Amino acid sequence: MERIRARFLFGLPTSSEPVKLRTRKSKLYNCHVILAGFFGGSVTVFSVIFRLVNCLLVQTSFVPDEYWQSLEISHGMSWEWREGIRGYSYPLFFAVIYKILHLLRYDTVQLLILLPRVAQALLTALADVKLYHLVRRSEGPDVAKWTFFCQLCSWFTWYCCTRTLTNSMETTLTVLALYYYPLCTDKTHNSWKYLSLVSWAVVVRPTALVVWLPLLFHHLWRAENKLKLITHQGLPVAAAALVSSALIDCIFYGKWIFVQWNFLKFNIFHNVGKFYGTHPWHWYLTQGFVAVIGPHLPVFLHGCSLTSTRHRVLLITIIWTLLVYSFLAHKEFRFIYPVLPFCMIFCGMSLAQLRAWRSCAACALLVLNLAAAFYTGLVHQRGVLDLMAHLQHLCDITDPPSPPEPEVLFLMPCHSTPFYSHLHCPVRLRFLECPPDLTGKQDYVDEAALFYADPLRWLGSSYPNTSMLPTHVVLFDPLEKEISAFLDGNKFVKEAELFHTHLPEGRVGRKIFKFEKKTKRMSTDIHFCLF
Repeated sequence: MERIRARFLFGLPTSSEPVKLRTRKSKLYNCHVILAGFFGGSVTVFSVIFRLVNCLLVQTSFVPDEYWQSLEISHGMSWEWREGIRGYSYPLFFAVIYKILHLLRYDTVQLLILLPRVAQALLTALADVKLYHLVRRSEGPDVAKWTFFCQLCSWFTWYCCTRTLTNSMETTLTVLALYYYPLCTDKTHNSWKYLSLVSWAVVVRPTALVVWLPLLFHHLWRAENKLKLITHQGLPVAAAALVSSALIDCIFYGKWIFVQWNFLKFNIFHNVGKFYGTHPWHWYLTQGFVAVIGPHLPVFLHGCSLTSTRHRVLLITIIWTLLVYSFLAHKEFRFIYPVLPFCMIFCGMSLAQLRAWRSCAACALLVLNLAAAFYTGLVHQRGVLDLMAHLQHLCDITDPPSPPEPEVLFLMPCHSTPFYSHLHCPVRLRFLECPPDLTGKQDYVDEAALFYADPLRWLGSSYPNTSMLPTHVVLFDPLEKEISAFLDGNKFVKEAELFHTHLPEGRVGRKIFKFEKKTKRMSTDIHFCLF
């Protein structure tokens, strides 16, 4: 050390006293150094661990599609697959997981539920890493660091990314494609990479094309050889993806079918989605987008004011997507999820520019998003999953010594709960169906609507004698009074009461009740326990 010091002090007056360096006391400086070193070396490992924890801490239900458009296809077919509106490419991803577990003889219901979500979590972690490197490449490490921070903080990303939703896979593929997209260059020799990912995003969910149209046209406009880009890369890649999708669907449907066209025909041209609810045209602009981006909204707006020329196309894409979806009658928060990572880039730009207020803004984002993420992930709408876990004991009654065999009747809005994917045993289940009218009948009424119009009448016609009654009935608490005569008259006893949500709405209640039909065998068991 003395020799090294002598080299640095060569030609300068020396002193026998050792040199003392001034200690920096700034907490912000120390935090910056720690974060810089952390993000520089461990971003991949941290992303994987973070998303796996994310997966384990999301224990609630969001929408029926996270089961009925993915996991349930391994156990049965919903109307959308019977009508050829959905493709098998995405469910096939989970079917492979199921098959591997089956071959290894580890196909327990717990692993069948957890591993598909773990796979989705790992893909999301990969997308997080690619988003970080994309911004680092175009804007530098400081903006990349804060973009990564915003991406991990986002409550809606936490809430959705590990769910088995087609929207989650669409968002993941969109971020991966954006990494290879020539955002900062005019080179097109690697375009096949992002075009392949875009094509598969469209295969999984055709509405992904809405997000990518501005970006595709922007790339085409900037390309030097437009014809070569279209004929040598665009068309071959798109054709390969569509043919692969058609072959997969042909194998499972047993006939040639073009699912992407059916999806657009039923959801866009026939507007079947309005059967599941409608919202005013301005809903995304006044409510949907505000809720999805959440506490990030102020920094997002500030980041938009700092937009550089190369990122203007991303802002145009966000606005374009919100406007296009505003024309559809049926609207949901998850539909605009794919543009949320785009928004995080602008949030990262904002935090990188903030100096005096950066720490306060970052802390506020962290606290507010954590509160929303933990509440929606652990509390809100957890009852339906707790119910399925509560019903799993029925699978143990594989050979009952005396009839009747277990049968569960779900008197809930249709698709309120998962089905066989969360039981994995041949227990008889029945729920109120609500397929939309695809025939054009003016007086069409689905089964769920018939039930709620007159519950007692429907129960009387569906179960005219006691021998046909189910052994268990589950329902939301608002329905209990309406069918109390049926429950009491047929000796159904309330067996369990499960919390569902603090924010009941419509036919969905605060609690879920599980009733069991009292039988002679049950009476004997109770008497024996009392004795």
